[in-house]
Amino acid sequence: MKSSAKILLVLLFGVHLAKVSWGEPVIYRAKKVHATPFLTYEPGEILVENGKIKAIGKSVKKPAKCKTIEWRELEIYPGLISPGSSLGLAEINALRPTRDEREVGSHTPEIEAWVAINPDSELIPVARANGIAHALVVPMGGTISGTSGLIALDGWGVEEMAVKKKVALHLWWPGHGISLPNPTGNSKTKSIDDQAKERKSRIREIDEFFDQAEAYRNAREAKVANFSKIPGWEAMLPVLSRKLPLMIHADDVRQIKAAVEWAIKRDYRYVLSGGRDAWKLADWLAEKKTAVVYRHIFSAPSQRNQPHDRQYRAPAILAKAGVPLSIGLPLGAWSAANQRNLPYHVAQAITYGLPREKALASITLEPAKLMGVDNRLGSLEIGKDATFLSCSGDLFDLRASVKHLILSGREVNMGSRHTRLYERYDNRPVPKLK
Repeated sequence: MKSSAKILLVLLFGVHLAKVSWGEPVIYRAKKVHATPFLTYEPGEILVENGKIKAIGKSVKKPAKCKTIEWRELEIYPGLISPGSSLGLAEINALRPTRDEREVGSHTPEIEAWVAINPDSELIPVARANGIAHALVVPMGGTISGTSGLIALDGWGVEEMAVKKKVALHLWWPGHGISLPNPTGNSKTKSIDDQAKERKSRIREIDEFFDQAEAYRNAREAKVANFSKIPGWEAMLPVLSRKLPLMIHADDVRQIKAAVEWAIKRDYRYVLSGGRDAWKLADWLAEKKTAVVYRHIFSAPSQRNQPHDRQYRAPAILAKAGVPLSIGLPLGAWSAANQRNLPYHVAQAITYGLPREKALASITLEPAKLMGVDNRLGSLEIGKDATFLSCSGDLFDLRASVKHLILSGREVNMGSRHTRLYERYDNRPVPKLK
């Protein structure tokens, strides 16, 4: 009994020490501190206490009993935010049992993506190793696919990882190039006229669905007799009251214009996602104050006669017009494994004219604003979460590497399946020569 009591005391004392250590003030000194997209301290220091930034600048006042961490050859950036992915919902694209990014049904607003996240996914540490601290996890499938959630890429379980469980309701707008199998079962696709009819039918369904949601809200507010709550319609209420934005996925010009005009007419909060041809409407989108999550930097041109660099230049055109711009990867199971490449997508846009300040904002501050968490994330300012990374050079230089990731004041393990395999085969036995 005595030995058991001693062990228990040691464990409790150890936990207490860990808490004190985490809460104690720490100063990080670096070659550069990129506090915001437009403010850099060179050299710079950050004072962190209880997971929050207490001071930042070229030189901060050191409190008593303060630990100092020297990163004199490294640069500090805010933790990166992926504005859309299937991280935690998809593991191996070729194996259907490992994918849970799509739901059955065309209108499923009650689906919440964060609930289905696998916190032990091997893809999460891989993305984290290149400075991705947070990701918006997007449900797919159907026309209204559900609600996305913002997660931190570290934590014991989904409850701990979830930063904001409801960020946006996702609406996939019908395109003008729909190519659907003929219901007769043969291999021919529908004609242009049939495609147009299909598109109009789907838009009519969207209108009817939102009309029904508004009718449900009115009946709820009027306290109609024998009223019963329905999860699907309940999930629509935050959108109708403008508490939750719609993230509308659209790519071609006519699709984008129709979707934006529809959202404005109904007076909903909205964000445009995808936006392959958004650059063609850059001034109009800026006038409408439409935020864009651009996902097509490395997409091939939609037509053979188009310049190969059309999508590379699009972010610069949008930024110049004054469109609030975030940059992400295409959605789906395949891109979940490639979230680590997010800085390099942005780097390509920089090469083709996107100002560096706007580029850094597109994966830090702008996504934070879209998700309503810019009071905590997206930049390094007093009072915000101490979430940042250290890099051996310019974040957008392929030759640089991320060395550390601090998430709410706590250093995160940078190991992943990639590093484990590297270490395993780097230490393989040397064959004996005969």
